Amino acid sequence: MTFLIVDDNSNMRESIKRFLVRNIQNHHVFLETNDGGEAIKMYNQHMPDWVLMDIKMEPVDGLAALKSIRASNAKAKVIILTSYDDATYKKVAKEEGASGYVLKVHLDELLPIVAGE
Repeated sequence: MTFLIVDDNSNMRESIKRFLVRNIQNHHVFLETNDGGEAIKMYNQHMPDWVLMDIKMEPVDGLAALKSIRASNAKAKVIILTSYDDATYKKVAKEEGASGYVLKVHLDELLPIVAGE
């Protein structure tokens, strides 16, 4: 399973990778970047199984990158993984086709989404 992890905090990207390795019993390939613009390029180049994307990043935020990725591939599986428990962000993510909206403090909520593919 290939994951593209998009977060501007390198420690968070590492924590997410460790969590996935511990909890998902598949061969893992991890791609990572710290910006939504680069995530769009990497998605189109590598076509990962899952994109795990933060919202607040510069210069391209996660919701804009989600929209672009889903416009290029309507079957893309993108989970917004963020610290923002915000109804507006959740609504936009859903409207743009996110496969899930998970708070970073609840990483375990990733498991049923990824396992249910």
